[in-house]
Amino acid sequence: MNRYKLFFLIFWAVSSSTVLAEDHKDLSILTLERIISSDEFKEERVIMSKWMEKSSNYTVIKKSASLENGKDIVSFEPGSENGTILVSAEKFIPEGQEEPLDIYDYFWSPDGSKMLVFTNTRKVWRYHTRGDYWLLDLKSNALRKLGADADEASLMFATFSPDSKKVAYVLKHDLYVEQCDDGKMKRLTEDGSDKIINGTFDWVYEEEFALRNGFRWSPDSQYLAFWRLDATLVKDFYMINNTDELYSKIIPVQYPKVGESNSSAKLGVANVSSGITTWMKLDGDPSMHYLPRMDWASNSEEIVFQRMNRLQNTNTLYFGTAKTGKCRVVLVENDEAWLDTVDDLEFFEDGKFFLWISEKEGWRKMYLVSRDGKTASTVTPGSYDVIRIIRVDDQGEWVYFMASPENPTERYLYRASLKVHGTVERVSPEEKGTHTYSISPNGTYAIHSFSSFDSVKTTEIISLPDHKTLQVLEDNHELEKRVSALKRYPAEFFKIQTEDGVELDGWCMKPYNFDPEKVYPVLFHVYGEPAGQTVLNKWFGRNYLWHTMLTQMGYIVMSIDNRGTPSPRGREFRKCVYGSIGVLASLDQAQAVQALIKERPYLDKERIAIWGWSGGGSMSLNAIFRYPEVFKTAMAIAPVTNQRYYDSIYQERYMGLPDSNSEGYEKGSPIHFAKNLKGNLLLIHGTGDDNVHYQSTEALINELVEHNKLFNLMIYPNRSHSIREGENTTRHVFETLTSFLKDKMPAEYPGAETKD
Repeated sequence: MNRYKLFFLIFWAVSSSTVLAEDHKDLSILTLERIISSDEFKEERVIMSKWMEKSSNYTVIKKSASLENGKDIVSFEPGSENGTILVSAEKFIPEGQEEPLDIYDYFWSPDGSKMLVFTNTRKVWRYHTRGDYWLLDLKSNALRKLGADADEASLMFATFSPDSKKVAYVLKHDLYVEQCDDGKMKRLTEDGSDKIINGTFDWVYEEEFALRNGFRWSPDSQYLAFWRLDATLVKDFYMINNTDELYSKIIPVQYPKVGESNSSAKLGVANVSSGITTWMKLDGDPSMHYLPRMDWASNSEEIVFQRMNRLQNTNTLYFGTAKTGKCRVVLVENDEAWLDTVDDLEFFEDGKFFLWISEKEGWRKMYLVSRDGKTASTVTPGSYDVIRIIRVDDQGEWVYFMASPENPTERYLYRASLKVHGTVERVSPEEKGTHTYSISPNGTYAIHSFSSFDSVKTTEIISLPDHKTLQVLEDNHELEKRVSALKRYPAEFFKIQTEDGVELDGWCMKPYNFDPEKVYPVLFHVYGEPAGQTVLNKWFGRNYLWHTMLTQMGYIVMSIDNRGTPSPRGREFRKCVYGSIGVLASLDQAQAVQALIKERPYLDKERIAIWGWSGGGSMSLNAIFRYPEVFKTAMAIAPVTNQRYYDSIYQERYMGLPDSNSEGYEKGSPIHFAKNLKGNLLLIHGTGDDNVHYQSTEALINELVEHNKLFNLMIYPNRSHSIREGENTTRHVFETLTSFLKDKMPAEYPGAETKD
């Protein structure tokens, strides 16, 4: 289903006037001060670009030439460098104030006559989704704040109705509708609280299903379909803030850990006029099922939604009648391992057919399914994965999607015919790397970005399907020039076969004056979990620069994608780890390293290190605990040390329930192998981590102490999972990593060590 009617792009302009500090005169050598503390490699000034629904133009935020601290909304035709100011900064000044609103985001009404400005924002968990919304009438220039009597920064997800006459939003876990013309408000739910959540989600739904805005307007603007979560049975996990005040402060987080009670979710359809809500009628315990996706089914009579069992190995697609709540099953997907939500359900031909993604044939293929679910035909035959659908063109003849049939480390745009099934064309050019696209609503233009491992991102406007460049929006020339000036060796992508006969993808970064007759210490960067890949041919920004700095110090840096990572290599590669997360993955990493040592004599087998964050931190621990003969040093940031401590949706998806897979949970958790530690270990964690709780590292500390294992520890008070809050925090994290690596596994200068 198309959840987005406007497309966003964040791209960055780097000032060519950056002044380097005096001690940075050698532009070829990197330091952490240059990478993190200076603006030299910082991608400055976000410019937000959105396609306009009623035309092929796009709009961007530009600094105002007439008003200091002001921003204009400027419209551009694709290919034109001359924009038209649609909304000047002066129009964003509220009555009685002198300064214009600080625009965090903005949204056009469907008819283009109004806009919403999102400002004065606050984080809810990890994103700025709460704040103030201002409604600007572009005809009268009237500007007013929504929810006039609401507390400051208390509204969430303000959204225009399709007829542009109303705005819906969430306020303190209740759903409201406000008239655009007179500001009259109507409250649609009455029971919102810390435990009853209407129109948005609890922590775990947001984190693991990427759900935030929990309501959808019907096409006729008469109804709002929404989620309601009852978190009464979800236990609070308490974090402690010891530093902001004289006395410690307890911070509760609704967090269902593995095997514990989840929120009960249900779907309702509220009649905006009457305020009456009709609930969808579903059998079974709602706390033992998930409702991860919902939208209107191409009309205002039915909603379409996915319902998963708690094990997430059965996904049922339902159509629900808005007026009665009666639901009918359209199709059912099953898998012996797990299923992912289908984010690509698209209706066309007046709702007679929809697109569906399934792995039932071993690859993520696209299917054209009739509305009743009785017939389905393959749109993308062949042995390759559809990574995701980008857009169906406005004529409904072609569907654009991302794939990379030949190389799982790259990303390209393809299109498939919806009229002649099996007709698939590559749209992206031959540039090897990662292509991304935001396609205009009519399917004739796109904002295209491209980067590769050693080259920074460029962004342009192209026409489709010929992929002709119409305008370069950002070539990052100055940043590319600075990166090109660095002493570096071109990165190498390779394949390596393990002892078990598994072929894995990897990359390698070598010192700039690499000598194959010498031996080098090696640092492996790992993630390894089903949630992400590290071996991608794309620009990795700060991590790339830090890894380059390490190669300048004499280290080789490598990364390998083990089985279980979401590489587009087919279902078996991704799901063979089911029930044994951490076991097969760490085996693959160890065997790959051993194979590389045999293949490449310049790798020093006595100086092998590994580092990772979150799931990568867990993998680093599993590597050094399980294979101490291979990995001599590990740096683990915010790791899950015991899988029973993590959240229900993520961990149970890949491991099943702990009662039925207790052995798998034990074998997959690095804490149970801590007694094997022989090498050097650095643990890093933030005490304010609401995702992977500091509890996880504390438990490991106890285990290491019990077995008299010495290790290094760095704790960051009140920092979240990203450990970036507070002045100089990011710099300090990477200084700590660098210092530990230099101390425990030194490399004095490139090629300092020679082979025996």
